[in-house]
Amino acid sequence: MTNVAHDISLAPYAVHDAASRGRRHERAGRGEDSPFDLDRHRIISCTAFRRLMYKTQVFVTSGGGDHFRTRLTHTLEVAAQAERFARELRLNPRLAGAIALAHDLGHSPFGHAGEKALDARMKDRGGFEHNVQSLRVVDYLEHPYPAFRGLNLTFELREALVKHRTKYDKPNENAAAQADVADLLATGPSCTLEGQAANLADAVAYTLHDIEDGLWLGILTEPVLNQAALWREAASRVRKAYPDLPVHAVRRPIIDTIASRLAEDVRTESARRIERAGIRSIDDVRVWPEDLLGFSGVMRNQVEELQSLLLERVYRDHKVVRMDAKARRLIDELFDAYLQNPKLLPDRYARRFPEQGPERVICDYIAGMTDRFCQEEYQRIFSPTHFE
Repeated sequence: MTNVAHDISLAPYAVHDAASRGRRHERAGRGEDSPFDLDRHRIISCTAFRRLMYKTQVFVTSGGGDHFRTRLTHTLEVAAQAERFARELRLNPRLAGAIALAHDLGHSPFGHAGEKALDARMKDRGGFEHNVQSLRVVDYLEHPYPAFRGLNLTFELREALVKHRTKYDKPNENAAAQADVADLLATGPSCTLEGQAANLADAVAYTLHDIEDGLWLGILTEPVLNQAALWREAASRVRKAYPDLPVHAVRRPIIDTIASRLAEDVRTESARRIERAGIRSIDDVRVWPEDLLGFSGVMRNQVEELQSLLLERVYRDHKVVRMDAKARRLIDELFDAYLQNPKLLPDRYARRFPEQGPERVICDYIAGMTDRFCQEEYQRIFSPTHFE
């Protein structure tokens, strides 16, 4: 499909390929190329994307849990969900999917435990927030092209990263202090609807796949999940056809039923909000102070009930808490080691100390690590039996 044909199918408040604000560095190319397809290509080709394979989502995979989600599989599920929301609302699925693919590029090893450890170390130096770090990755830390630093992504994708917000992610405070993102924030408090689709997809994806991972680990059971109305109602339909099968045999139909219910609710509720707000253009979206994509009140309550169950039963489970404590201690000790002896860092990082300060450089280095590399590096530095 050409850009023109693709744009005709989109709503007036969607981001049309032909209307992109472009890139920091202009690119010569064929006119029919979608700018967001190029973004996608550059994201999935970069080293930060490949490292997501070995970064924790919730459960550490290096201990043998091959079936658990990683940052990479989570990212792929978010992209699929974001594109689904975009198609159903006549938004640009190319942009929504590309935003989703980039949204966790800045995540630290060991999930949110690693993020909290780095944020504590950077408390007086701008903090650490993985969404802001994702923008830093695509704008600066990735350097595959000799003509410029970064991946030279579109304005709209970079804007979505810096304006990302969910119940748990509020990066604007840290981002506002960075002079190089002032133009991204100046357009208004909100990102495009494609960015909002990626934000919402993130919440949907982690809620649903954390159920499945919790079942794999054995810290969730069917009776526990039946305490949540969203699961109970979806399961009742599936259980009529398969009343005697174990929960692992029917988990996917149940989860898929929940996903379909959520998508339908988002489509209906978001269309209602857009119409009520009188949204007619992208600029209308950007200046609107609240999210235009979201769940209805009833569905939001059901999702929050399910997320509360996950918080209590999964995220606070002793195995997860123990892992988090180990990860935070490991990262904290590595940070101290690099700070005390910069020669432990690769030269290309140590050379940035005078310009950016040792703490920010060390933070960049650790944030880019995979779980596996972080553990190996800890062994190399602290184990008396490692002399590499």
